[in-house]
Amino acid sequence: MWLAANCKNGISSYELHRALGVTQKTAWFMLQRIRLAMQSGSFDKMKGRVEADETFIGAKARNVHQSKRGKYRAGTVGKTAVMGLLERNAPDKASRVRCKVVDGIRRYDLDAPIRENVEKGSEVYTDALKSYDKLADEYVHNVIDHAECYAKGHVHTNGLENFWSLLKRALRGTYVNVEPFHLFRYLDEQAFRFNERKDNDAGRFAKALRGIVGKGLRYAKLIGGEGTHPETWQTA
Repeated sequence: MWLAANCKNGISSYELHRALGVTQKTAWFMLQRIRLAMQSGSFDKMKGRVEADETFIGAKARNVHQSKRGKYRAGTVGKTAVMGLLERNAPDKASRVRCKVVDGIRRYDLDAPIRENVEKGSEVYTDALKSYDKLADEYVHNVIDHAECYAKGHVHTNGLENFWSLLKRALRGTYVNVEPFHLFRYLDEQAFRFNERKDNDAGRFAKALRGIVGKGLRYAKLIGGEGTHPETWQTA
């Protein structure tokens, strides 16, 4: 749990099995249970200045075996959509992020989650994707068109772009490949480390340890496909 909470890019099950002397299968199961402990599921709404953005997680076509390459021809085909919200830092607290696996990037996939997680009247910053164009009825909606530039003063989504970079570096560099069914667990892990980045190693470890209470995960459920990714936001 110490390693999972404090290794910036995560730790693979193979590395854990070598470090602890357990089997790789046991190490993988341990890591999935630790990721569950890192999920807080907070219902507090974000407020102030909030960035909203989406990304796609999946293999690049050139890295996929030729027999499976067909479904990766287009840039996003065969990949999993993930939406993120980032509440910018305030004088008394650091920025925090929430992320969630979504079915797609159409309006009904992205608009409703923002309204569920962001306080009305807040400033919301998005790119020029049309799925966000109805937000102005309840929020101060600012748009940055990435075809023109990536920032106009405080109007940008660079905070979330930074988080996506950290997330993908961990997925590609440490885990190499993550099945879409388990992706939400890796979002939990990265969100936890990002949100607790101002704490020290001992503090992150203690918070992860407290997250165990009331949570359990059976191996049969983990591999049996009982349901898909949760509808709750993955936060820490």
